Amino acid sequence: MTIQTQLPEQQTRSQAGDQWQGAASAAGEALRQLQAKFPPRSVPETWPATRASTKQIMERLDRPPLRSANKHTHYGRRTGALRLLAWLETMPGDTWQQRWLASGAQESGGEWMNEPLSWWRGRDGRCNRDLLGSGLVAVLCADVFRPDLEWLSRIIQSQHWRMAVAAHRDPQGYADLQAAVGQETSSSSSWAVGLGQIATLVLAKGGGVKDIVVGDCLELREVETRTRVNAGRSQFYSMLRDLGIFPADAPPTMQYLQIYSGQLTVEQLVDRYSLQCRPVRDLIVDYLRERQPILDYTSLRQASRTLSMHYWKTLESIQPGIESIRLSPEVVDAWKERLRTKVTRQRQPDGSIAEISSPRTNVVSLLTSVRAFYLDIAQWAAEDPARWGPWAVPCPITLGEISAKKGKAHRKARMDQRTRERLPALPALVQAAHQQLQQARLRLDAFNSAMPGESFTVLEQTFIRQKSSGAHGPSTTAYAFDTAGSRYNLGSAERRAFWAWATVEFLRHTGCRVEEMLETSHHSITQYTLPDTGELIPLLHIAPSKTDEERLLVIDVELADVLAAIVARVRDSTGQVPLVASWDVHERVWNPPMPLLFQWRHGGHLRSVSSSAIRLSLKLLLEQTGLTDASGQPLHYTPHDFRRLFTTEAILNGMPPHITQLILGHKDINTTMGYHTVYPQEVINGHRAFIARRRALRPSEEYRTPTDQEWEEFLGHFQRRKLALGECGRAYGTSCQHEHACVRCPLLRVNPHEKLRLIEIRDNTVARITEANERGWLGDLEQLDLTLTAANSKLAQLEERVRKTTVTPLGMPTFRDVAGPTATLPTRSRS
Repeated sequence: MTIQTQLPEQQTRSQAGDQWQGAASAAGEALRQLQAKFPPRSVPETWPATRASTKQIMERLDRPPLRSANKHTHYGRRTGALRLLAWLETMPGDTWQQRWLASGAQESGGEWMNEPLSWWRGRDGRCNRDLLGSGLVAVLCADVFRPDLEWLSRIIQSQHWRMAVAAHRDPQGYADLQAAVGQETSSSSSWAVGLGQIATLVLAKGGGVKDIVVGDCLELREVETRTRVNAGRSQFYSMLRDLGIFPADAPPTMQYLQIYSGQLTVEQLVDRYSLQCRPVRDLIVDYLRERQPILDYTSLRQASRTLSMHYWKTLESIQPGIESIRLSPEVVDAWKERLRTKVTRQRQPDGSIAEISSPRTNVVSLLTSVRAFYLDIAQWAAEDPARWGPWAVPCPITLGEISAKKGKAHRKARMDQRTRERLPALPALVQAAHQQLQQARLRLDAFNSAMPGESFTVLEQTFIRQKSSGAHGPSTTAYAFDTAGSRYNLGSAERRAFWAWATVEFLRHTGCRVEEMLETSHHSITQYTLPDTGELIPLLHIAPSKTDEERLLVIDVELADVLAAIVARVRDSTGQVPLVASWDVHERVWNPPMPLLFQWRHGGHLRSVSSSAIRLSLKLLLEQTGLTDASGQPLHYTPHDFRRLFTTEAILNGMPPHITQLILGHKDINTTMGYHTVYPQEVINGHRAFIARRRALRPSEEYRTPTDQEWEEFLGHFQRRKLALGECGRAYGTSCQHEHACVRCPLLRVNPHEKLRLIEIRDNTVARITEANERGWLGDLEQLDLTLTAANSKLAQLEERVRKTTVTPLGMPTFRDVAGPTATLPTRSRS
């Protein structure tokens, strides 16, 4: 058997390439599922406007709403429409739509005007690009023909187009849309982009704004992603959803549909890694499908990754063409060796890519999953031999290889070290978060007080407020320039500073997981009335997340201030907390819209705060604090660090561990104690408190200084324990309870040198028993039997002690018996 080996660099590139290929094939799966559920409208072959004559079209252009209020604009559009229709009349077809498709203008893209301009120049007619552009606006608003989405998405990029379609195609629909989204959104830059995208749908699909369906929006996003036009701009969908024209089961947002995969099937999860051996691929699919009912989606996705990439894909790279899960020892050793190391690619400051090898920390969990794969198949083979029997083979992973004791100890040590470094720095971090927020608010207030183009000074720094472009009304972005010409987004800085402060305060007061914090809604704030006093206790309801354990936390004064600040920030003009949808990164689904506390407005669009945004805010905050760890490196906090800090601080301050367990939502108290970091000071204080409690319970007389008489009595006790047969083992201060019948006392320890004396006592006892039997001394006979039994027992114990200390020769040869020639050193003369 030949085992193909790879260098670590080659292995990393191949695995990273396979992983990237699988991820790319799975990306956008949520979008594909929605496209199947919500198909777009198809463009009909004919409709009344496209069958109209040129005269009828001109008559429509002369009437509202197609007629422009400005007579010069109307004349230009009418004349341009005549020029455009005259050119299209030369194309084959019975309708304007057929003639437009036959002209080939859509394939020409932005150069579509070249052919009609050339045609008019040959006829000495007055025609130019501006005239054809105005004519195109008129005929498209009149729905004479409908270009495809790709062509329109490239053409409709100017404010002129957006305003014309809104004013002449469906004025009432656009007015209702503006009323539905509100003043703040309609004055933002995202409103202008969204109007262009909605205009594209109206012109390409026909009808008005309220005729747009979910499938149209999905089709437009796919086109824009492919053509790189308005890439990532999906606010138009939220604007249409606010209008209330979509069904209840429509997706809450189109954000990230191109990169989020959604929930994949088992086949799609496995096929991400392009396994070469089809039978083994089918085996892994069947195995995962068998376990799917008892697994959540996160566990299913991790199991597919382990078995497909870490297990079989790695084996295929070690031994190309492998087709059986019965592995040879050589292949198993090579696979385990490769599994213990991972290689990551990191970009260096000079722009180069460096590949860094490091030990894999989760190798035990990977081996455990593969071992479960083999053992499950072996067990199922006994129940269903036809299906699983051919794959039942010996497991290549032993029980000792999956021992996690050492790994747990190392992980606990790392966690404790992180906590010991971060807990003393927590007050400084809290102060830095508060100070950063105050400074960001001062800058933003000074910006809002200044006029566009005016300079202002705040915190000894001078800025110049950026002038508004005026294209979309007043600017909603707080951009300012410093004296060096660098541009700052003071609004974004204030927003990130607020959420960094809110995150630090929320996590350190609750000990929640970051996903629990981000899913906290306005409904989570509740209260409880004490039945005896009627006092209201504010509570925070934590929704089930990782362990499906919901719980209630008491809101203290500091946490109440934080929650009040968050609610006051996210409330809208009506005093309500808006409903927003959040993406569940674990289950790969969109949660229904809820009044989330952690939400913000970006470009006029409300969205939930993501965990990546939280981590970035914490990173920016820590960069400003200058905190360092024991090695002098910048201190790094993760949201989960606050959970460990909360646990350690709570137990240090006297909270019982079982109460801390309920607050954290742990099912096992050992998990809670794993989060708790023990400090040396805590051990010392606890031990001292134990000694103090023990002294308080014992008589105080025991801690006084003994007198000379008491000390002599203490020493004399040990002298009086010496007996003829050995030593008495009774405790100090106790008298003999056996009336000095030492042979029968279990506390007598016989001296081996007194064995003959003990034998004499036994023989004498036997003789006395014989005499008692002869003379009928039944009273003495019972006591003599007890003495004989005790003597025999003492002799047996003594024999056992002597046997254990005696060396028995086994007849083994000594070194002198097996040694060869012996060298004798010459004797030095002393002369």
